[in-house]
Amino acid sequence: MDFQKNRIQLAAFIAGIVVLSITAEKCRQLVGEEHSSQSGKFTIMNCFDMGSGTLACGVKEGVKLYANNIRSAHVEAARHKAIESALVDALSQGIASGEAAKLAQKAGAKAAKLAKRQTKRIIGPIISSGWDFFEALYYGGAVTEGTVRGTGTLFGTYAGGFLGDQRLGRFGYLVGSQLGSWVGGRIGLMVYDVVSGVNYMIKFGIPESSEVGEAPAYESSEVSDDSYFSESPAYTSSEDSYESPNEEL
Repeated sequence: MDFQKNRIQLAAFIAGIVVLSITAEKCRQLVGEEHSSQSGKFTIMNCFDMGSGTLACGVKEGVKLYANNIRSAHVEAARHKAIESALVDALSQGIASGEAAKLAQKAGAKAAKLAKRQTKRIIGPIISSGWDFFEALYYGGAVTEGTVRGTGTLFGTYAGGFLGDQRLGRFGYLVGSQLGSWVGGRIGLMVYDVVSGVNYMIKFGIPESSEVGEAPAYESSEVSDDSYFSESPAYTSSEDSYESPNEEL
């Protein structure tokens, strides 16, 4: 039952992302290149150009991985320290080694759980969010774009790390944080483009393609009429110059 529920939630999430992506693309076309998100032009495909894109992606993801690993390393250190302390205490009290190992594992799990609560808000997600914020500004985006993208990255890193930690422990936390950071940042950019498109339609309305296509033809016809009238005085002046000798006679 839980597996079926998870599948439905995953399908709904993917469908929502697809709809949001299509809507954001339409909004980007509506507002134009200048007013759409700028940092979104650097996609994951740029990471495989074997040049500056690959280097930039490597540095960025390396910093994020290191920052996310700080929390994981802190939790593991707290676990091992608690296990060692509990094992020494149990053996000093004359408890059998098997029972002492069980007590030590329980103490380690309790210490790890406490460490996770204490390190929920530390540096990893904040660094990921700040990096994407300044990256948006670097590519020429507005402060609003950087803020929305950074917020998406922050929540994506938290959510991905939490789900990964529940499924696969430390490894799942690292992978989930990395993927959540990327997905959250992209969702933030799509939300920014949709909001920009809605704001554009509120201010200027929805442009009609038929009117846009007819306007240049109408203007060109007016230009041709003006050119016709501008040529007529030259013809009249030539007639006047031709008739002037007869009048003198």
